[in-house]
Amino acid sequence: MTKQIYISVINDLVTDNRVHKVAMSLQEMGFQVTLIGRKLTHSQSVDNRPYSTQRMSLIFTKGPFFYIEFNIRLLLLLLFSKADIFLSNDLDTLLANYIASRLKSKPLVYDSHEYFTEVPELIDRPKTRHIWIKIEENILPKIKHAYTVCESIADAYRNKYGTAFKVVRNLPLRSNKAEIPEDRKLDFGTKKIILYQGTLNMGRGLECAIEAMQQLDTTQLVLAGEGDLTNELKTLASKLHVQDKVSFIGRIPLEEMKYITAQADLGLSIEEDLGLNYRFALPNKLFDYIQQEVPVMVSNLPEMKRIVEQYKIGIILKKHDPQIMARQFELALTDKKLHENWKNNLLKAASELCWENEKSILQKVFEKLK
Repeated sequence: MTKQIYISVINDLVTDNRVHKVAMSLQEMGFQVTLIGRKLTHSQSVDNRPYSTQRMSLIFTKGPFFYIEFNIRLLLLLLFSKADIFLSNDLDTLLANYIASRLKSKPLVYDSHEYFTEVPELIDRPKTRHIWIKIEENILPKIKHAYTVCESIADAYRNKYGTAFKVVRNLPLRSNKAEIPEDRKLDFGTKKIILYQGTLNMGRGLECAIEAMQQLDTTQLVLAGEGDLTNELKTLASKLHVQDKVSFIGRIPLEEMKYITAQADLGLSIEEDLGLNYRFALPNKLFDYIQQEVPVMVSNLPEMKRIVEQYKIGIILKKHDPQIMARQFELALTDKKLHENWKNNLLKAASELCWENEKSILQKVFEKLK
């Protein structure tokens, strides 16, 4: 009999590529998959997914009441589901999944996308952070099946809780460089394109990148995403009179994002060192750039730096300083020999750093539960 897996995530499913790839891989293994998230007023449709989706419309959209409402609603949904296995994504869905798994005596698998209690949004909120740490401390030591996005976070959890975390990096599906449809082409003339794709939140180095644009005249900075800082970043660009050099193109559905990525001359993953979560960051956007053969600029942080130095596919940011960043932008975009070497090395990196190679680790986790 086909076993059913209920996957929970707190976002609206539209742009979460990791969860989509996991759902597809589990379906390929023969599981029946249902993906649960939430629906926002502006959420785009996910009706074309080849697995079942359920999205909850909540009264609250942020703050403690949001998390309380979400977990209560999620718990009720899971308790009345026909799930044989629960898959929780990140700490903000773990409590409901853990309770449901105990009450229904069903296995629970935990996918930690980040070092949740070390995210910058919690560092300066000790009371809120304390609550999440308590949830983590009480549940993680009891988890039998768990994986996360990089070795540094896996080591931290193993050392702290004794939980055997495996590593399943958030790698994209292998694809050739996208052929750009006419209606997806970016029109910036002869300008070089610097791309940041992802959430526009604190600690992503975006303020520095916008300031650096004051010193560049033949370059366009494209920000693909939305977040807590969207309006502040737009205001900053206007204040610095670089609004014509910085384009905010909003959230792009994951199936269309490759067409934007493929047009970039340089991809940014320039997180600041704001706690362990960012220090250990290995963002999916880095690998998306690689698949589209786009050279990268990354922060001098261990996981990202290791990838870039191993494959020699880009430049390490020396410091989050607008003048230094601008000079490194200029070097990355104008040094033809350097750029050619990166392009050649990206072919090898793209063939190795793909989901087709990585998903075997995921399959080993769930093979035991079939």
